[in-house]
Amino acid sequence: MRINHNITALNTYRQYNTANNAQAKSMEKLSSGQRINSAADDAAGLAISEKMRGQIRGLDQASRNAQDGVSLIQTAEGALSETTDILQRMRELAVQSSSDTNVQVDREAIQKEMNELTKEIDRISDTTQFNTQDLLKGTFSDKQLQIGANEDQNLKISIRDMRATGSILNIGTASGSAAVTESSVVKVADSSASPVALDGSSSNIDVSNYTGSKNLDIKVKALSVGDGSDPAKGTFEVTVNGKTSTINADSNATDSGLTINTDNGAITISAAEDWTADDEFNFKVKGANQDITGPDVSTYDSAKQAITNIDNAIKEVSTERSQLGAYQNRLDHTINNLSTSSENLTASESRIRDVDYALAA
Repeated sequence: MRINHNITALNTYRQYNTANNAQAKSMEKLSSGQRINSAADDAAGLAISEKMRGQIRGLDQASRNAQDGVSLIQTAEGALSETTDILQRMRELAVQSSSDTNVQVDREAIQKEMNELTKEIDRISDTTQFNTQDLLKGTFSDKQLQIGANEDQNLKISIRDMRATGSILNIGTASGSAAVTESSVVKVADSSASPVALDGSSSNIDVSNYTGSKNLDIKVKALSVGDGSDPAKGTFEVTVNGKTSTINADSNATDSGLTINTDNGAITISAAEDWTADDEFNFKVKGANQDITGPDVSTYDSAKQAITNIDNAIKEVSTERSQLGAYQNRLDHTINNLSTSSENLTASESRIRDVDYALAA
């Protein structure tokens, strides 16, 4: 008989704690549905399953990205479908005007409709957007769609300029000039300063070369500027209609100043000697009242040439639509593949992480 130690009781207590801990772990697994609830349950399994979870969530998001890409492409292709219909009508008008059964007044009426249809093609291209991004103005170029769970698993998409007055279709002509609202030019750094002159001789800001139809609200802030001998060289923060970018101006450039490229043309801003760091200027540029004319159908010869030009335009639009269709078909297959990969990877992760209820019980 042992006097100081009750070995039987200690053994019973140890066995009780072991059974109680095992029961607690089983209950934890049964209640959570997971075999691994902490790193102590399976350190290696936890590390593997977390990597799998990252892949699964990445695949699911990539699938949503691809679906957004399909929506974008459908938006652009739908607009181009209408452009094709307009071009077909324009070709019909060109064929009509190429017959000398028409007198001059007839061709003038045909020309009026031709001009309006040309304007509508430009309007469609100017206003077709997806998430505020212009799709058909030639600015949607080399855009990346992340269609995989990992880095560099992407698809590059570009859509050409589909305006009638652009270089691709090239069947319309736009003319006009912009004007500057002087009263809106304010030097923010010096609230007492009068609006600066805009004649380009001794002005702080010289705006030129803008022929776009879009009104512009422009803010220019000098982050750093050159000295008196090289005033045009510096770093400027430029905001055009709410979009901000930083531009380094080099006086060795052709215009010896700061060039802001916009969707509708170019603006040149030259820094004068009285620019100093932190100077900020706000001003507005009125868009040009552009007069857009369509293919010339005023004579037999010009109408005959218009048929050829419109045929080329139809070909270019069809080529672009074919490319968009190819993008969409590729993305459809991408979505299917991502869904399959996510499903299979989820099954693999489940085998590692999820509880086996029969075994846990």
